[in-house]
Amino acid sequence: MEVKRTKKKVALLIPVFNNLEFTKDCLGKLDELLTKEQLEHLKFTLIVIDDGSSDGTSDWIRANYQDVKVLQGDGNLWWSGGINMGAAFAVQQGDYDYVMLWNNDIKPADDYFTALDDLIPGISQDAILGSKIYTMGEDDMVWSFGGKFNPRSGKIYMLGYEEVDSNKFSSPARADWLPGMGTLVPLEVIHKIGYWDALNFPQYHGDSDFTYRAKLAGFELWVYPQLRIWNNRENTGLKHQGNFRKLMQLFTDTKSNFNWKMHMCFYRKYSKGFLAYIPLFHVYAMLLGGFFKWKILSFFGVSRKV
Repeated sequence: MEVKRTKKKVALLIPVFNNLEFTKDCLGKLDELLTKEQLEHLKFTLIVIDDGSSDGTSDWIRANYQDVKVLQGDGNLWWSGGINMGAAFAVQQGDYDYVMLWNNDIKPADDYFTALDDLIPGISQDAILGSKIYTMGEDDMVWSFGGKFNPRSGKIYMLGYEEVDSNKFSSPARADWLPGMGTLVPLEVIHKIGYWDALNFPQYHGDSDFTYRAKLAGFELWVYPQLRIWNNRENTGLKHQGNFRKLMQLFTDTKSNFNWKMHMCFYRKYSKGFLAYIPLFHVYAMLLGGFFKWKILSFFGVSRKV
C-alpha cells in the first residue's frame, strides 16, 4: 500500500502598511503562480499582516481573496513586529513547518515556487533558505546573493550587490545573514532562538539580526540561485534629497536605514573589538561627506547625474 506523502506547510508572511496597489499586484502574482503550479512537497497559506492601513487594504483583501488570512495591527508593528505577529500565528496553529518572509513590492520569477518545491526534499530540515535577489527594472543586476558579516573587522555587506549576474552567482552559497524577502525559515529556528527583535530593530536590521543569530545558534543559511526575485528599491527607506533637515532625520527615524541606534545595537551585540566599529564610522562619514560635497559643487553649477 502506497503511503501518501504529507506536504510541508508554509505560512507566507506579507507585512503591509498602505500601498494597496503593491498589495494587489503582489497577491495577484502569488495567486497566479500558486494556483497554476502543482507543488508536490509544499502547501502555502498567504498571511497578510496589515499594520493599521488607512487605504482599505484589509477590506479589499477580504473581498477579493477569501483564502488569504489577514492579521490586524495597530500601526505600531513596523516590519519586525509584523513578522512576529504572522510567525506567532503560524506557531500557535501548530501544523506549520516553515514561515516565508515576503514583501508586497517584490516580484518572483514565474518558476520560483516550483524551484523551491524541487529543492525541499534535498535540503536539511533546519536550514534557512535565501533567494537570489535582483534590482527591479534591471533584470540582470544582482542586489543580494546573501549577506556577510565579519565580527572582527566589522565589515557587513551583501554578496553580489550591484553586480551584473554571472557564473559567480550560479551555485548555492552559504551566508552569514539573509534579507527579509524570499527567505524560508523552519519553525524550529523560532522555537530555538525566539522571534525577531522588534524592540531594537523594528524596521531595518531585523532580518540580518535574526538570521545571524540563527547562524550563531548552529543553523545553516543557504542562498539558491534558482530562487529568483526582483526587489523594488524605489519603495525602500528614507532619502535626504539634498535637504539638510532630512539628512539629520536619517540618523534617528525608524524608517531610515541610517538610524544610528539600530547600527550601534547590532555592533554591540556581535562585533569583537573596537576596530570592528571602523566600517560603521566610515558609512556615516561617507553619508555626510557626500552630502556636503554635492552642496559645494552645486554652488559652482555642477549638478549630480541621476
